Amino acid sequence: MKIAVIGVGRWGVHLLRNFLAHPLVSVAAVVDPHWERLAAAKQQFHLEDHIFLTTEWSDLQQITDLTAVAIATPATTHYSLIKDALKQGYHVLAEKPLTLDPNECQELCQLAQLQQLILMVDHTYLFHPAVEAGQAAIQAGKLGELRYGYASRTHLGPVRQDVDVLWDLAIHDIAIFNHWLGEVPVKVQATGTVWLQGEASSQKLDSLSGLADLVWVTLTYPNNFQAYIHLCWLNADKQRRLAVVGSLGSLIFDEMLTASPLTLLHGEFERQGTNFVPINQSRQVLDLQPGEPLQRVCDRFVHCIIQNQPSVVSSGWVGTELVKILAALTQSLHQGGQPVNVNT
Repeated sequence: MKIAVIGVGRWGVHLLRNFLAHPLVSVAAVVDPHWERLAAAKQQFHLEDHIFLTTEWSDLQQITDLTAVAIATPATTHYSLIKDALKQGYHVLAEKPLTLDPNECQELCQLAQLQQLILMVDHTYLFHPAVEAGQAAIQAGKLGELRYGYASRTHLGPVRQDVDVLWDLAIHDIAIFNHWLGEVPVKVQATGTVWLQGEASSQKLDSLSGLADLVWVTLTYPNNFQAYIHLCWLNADKQRRLAVVGSLGSLIFDEMLTASPLTLLHGEFERQGTNFVPINQSRQVLDLQPGEPLQRVCDRFVHCIIQNQPSVVSSGWVGTELVKILAALTQSLHQGGQPVNVNT
């Protein structure tokens, strides 16, 4: 099938690499408004001359039998690009977030259904072998009664200028928590601080006057399970860690431990008189299936098109739920951390 890649910036080049390697795909075109990026992609991947390079999205109409597009452009451009692509009859794989507006997301999902086209969002973590194995462990009852979760996603940059750290980073951990729990939160809270891109330094975020560098998130799920997330792009301590705690132990996904990213720490309490004594303590590194998560995303997109079945894991509707949650968190952030119900 013929696919065009729209945007070959930091993430788009990885989509291009995977589609070029896919046995069922012919990359027909690459679109980017910057000629220097097109030239760099042509050199990096030794693109053949038959692959159409252009700075104009509208030029794709010259390509006959184009099946799909993969969109990796700034989130502010997603709505118009995806809507246009669906109207032209293209299946769409979109970089996260689907858009920045829940109503726009819903409109695009409905349009995809009307056009009988696949709309899939590149929530890469949902295809990570550690996330898949973690979901299986939780569903098998390895943790017992689930109690709470926590995550930390920090690093020294990259600092975005189009969205704050909440929109940049939180979607990953929220997607994993939702996937592992099989639920979406019903209530959310967020507080944040602006240092780099605000009217005043070190100010509490209580208006639209800046992009938050630090955000603390609380997600409350229907069964009162709560997850806490720490997000910061102004922290030299790089962390990519997420955990769920249960009555029988804790499941920890730590990306920084590349050799053993998923660990199950067994342990519980036994009551002895008035004391609580830890028992059954052990550490188990869970085995993972090999495979690059993004390669799995691209492959799933191709097979969704072939089978004419939307992705259960990362459909447009899944992306819409995540944008609804982020929108509610943004509302809470701008209201000084007031709890906000998620409109599902």
